[in-house]
Amino acid sequence: MDELTLDEALEELSSAEDFLEYFGIEYEPSVVQVNRLHILQRYHNYLDRAVMPELESARRAVYASLLQQAYQDFVKSDALTEKVFKVFHMHEPQVKFVPLSAITVNKSGA
Repeated sequence: MDELTLDEALEELSSAEDFLEYFGIEYEPSVVQVNRLHILQRYHNYLDRAVMPELESARRAVYASLLQQAYQDFVKSDALTEKVFKVFHMHEPQVKFVPLSAITVNKSGA
């Protein structure tokens, strides 16, 4: 993949391990095995918020740095604590408002 542009190379990558190896980031396989989807989602979230430089070598450095950060989040923590996916927020208190005007009484046959 060395002769590909950054964008072309990224299109070829599919697993967390592929990304980590491409950017030369050392990783513990057991951490990635348990958290691969969380790492990739966190990486995606970081990329969405990042300001990307024009120069490809600078973009490559930003991509690598953000992937390292995403991986380290799960070395230091776990999926339940990090709550990357919406499903982890579903058990938090939910507040719903029902206006009094929406409440009706059914008087038919009761």
